[in-house]
Amino acid sequence: MVWKAWTMPEHYKKWWGPKDFSCPIAKIDFRVGGKQLSCMRGAGPDGKVHDFWSTGTYKEIVPLKKIVVSDSFADETGKIVPASYYGMPSDFPMNMEVTLAFEKIGNKTKMTMRHVGMPKSMMTDANAGWSTSFDKLDAMLKKK
Repeated sequence: MVWKAWTMPEHYKKWWGPKDFSCPIAKIDFRVGGKQLSCMRGAGPDGKVHDFWSTGTYKEIVPLKKIVVSDSFADETGKIVPASYYGMPSDFPMNMEVTLAFEKIGNKTKMTMRHVGMPKSMMTDANAGWSTSFDKLDAMLKKK
């Protein structure tokens, strides 16, 4: 189920995004060279509700073991845009990378994530966002 949560849009939409964000749209072409495009909907730096789009290209897939995908801000068409497009600091790189490792331990799955390229100025916010996203993932998995 943890693997499906990352690879199947109907599962991804149930947990993707920090607390108080939703994911109304997720498109996943899950193959090496395939792209993903997702929308997080929630309050932006200005306090108003906005859609925040991200995209990535799958670089490596080892079934049930590993996913490596690029990570960039995007517009709704999937075109990569700078973080400043969403009112965020300009020190975000245009491309980052997420590596996910999955390890079966008994009847559970240990997931390890590495997000490379995040600016130091955003580490606290990024960690909080990922943590609350993973809380939503955990709650979704417990319902299964």
